[in-house]
Amino acid sequence: MSTSLVGKVAIVTGSSRSIGAAMAERLAEDGADVVINYYSNSQMADEVVNAINSRGKGRAVGVKADVSSITGANHLLKETVKVFGKLDILVLNAGIMGSKALADVDEQFFDSHIQLNVKGPLFLTKAAVPLLPAGGRIIFVSSSLTKASTVLPNALVYVASKGAIEQISRVLAKDLGSRGITVNTVSPGPVDTPLFREGKTEQQIQFIMGLNPSKRLAVPEEIAPTVSFLASPAATWINGQNILVNGGFVV
Repeated sequence: MSTSLVGKVAIVTGSSRSIGAAMAERLAEDGADVVINYYSNSQMADEVVNAINSRGKGRAVGVKADVSSITGANHLLKETVKVFGKLDILVLNAGIMGSKALADVDEQFFDSHIQLNVKGPLFLTKAAVPLLPAGGRIIFVSSSLTKASTVLPNALVYVASKGAIEQISRVLAKDLGSRGITVNTVSPGPVDTPLFREGKTEQQIQFIMGLNPSKRLAVPEEIAPTVSFLASPAATWINGQNILVNGGFVV
């Protein structure tokens, strides 16, 4: 079966930089028209949009929306349909990765993670489902840290939020599968992005690199192809799965 995405329309939340941008660019490279979602950095979003449109394959537009809120989710979907007329693929990439151990966790820190990492993806999915056809694709983004025995104490709230996403994904696969919509999760290992490096010392980063057989961090472009494959017709029979893309960080 084909892996072409020509004629498909995709949203990638949080796609103005890093992993999200790489996902959006790969979807467009494979033929999809893509909505680049951002909240604060319009310049970076424009750069991704321009890069995609300059290649002459899938088209791209930028849409500013706070996807941690229901209002933002509805705005994102409305603009997508306004520009492209439909939606086929929803990639729920937007998130935060704070670093605090239990003694330093407060209510605001906890709520910010749940708001963007859990509530936002859930309610955006709920609003998007009526737009998705049979053959539609929903792809959540979690983390290999939910499976790692070497997880650091300061990943407490982040990993809890991603664990919630994995459970949402597997239940929705049963719920939406009857409509021909697949729901899967992609769980990267450590990827060299500003989000990953934030709050970590160089010693911690070197330690994490050493846990991978290749003794390095991934780059965003090594995560994106799995997302594009799951979005394609070739992945019709993959549903309810959590694909770990981590180079052997967790096996």
